[in-house]
Amino acid sequence: QVQLVESGGGLVQAGGSLRLSCAASGRTFSSYAMGWFRQAPGKEREFVAAISWSGGSTKYADSVKGRFTISRDNAKNTVYLQMNSLKPEDTAVYSCAADYTNVVPTTPSRYDYWGQGTQVTVSS
Repeated sequence: QVQLVESGGGLVQAGGSLRLSCAASGRTFSSYAMGWFRQAPGKEREFVAAISWSGGSTKYADSVKGRFTISRDNAKNTVYLQMNSLKPEDTAVYSCAADYTNVVPTTPSRYDYWGQGTQVTVSS
């Protein structure tokens, strides 16, 4: 069982930055690939970024490539999402997820554990 708790969301102006954190419980955090997903009102959940258990492999949605960076600290059981050059269309609830795998999944159905999410609002 893995429990995930996100933090770091908030209100920011367009062009600004935020760093999201996702703290995980459990001693096997380093065995899980981690992903960030987001869901805006009236829209389906969409993939944002994911990272392998070792941190050696990452994937990004085209819409955030070059602006967002995913990273992890296995000693702290935490995964991060650094978001720069934010746009109003980045406004959504951001959730982290964990999958016990050695690949880097990008589809929500692959992930076994989910956090509650944190709201990110980007004003124009």
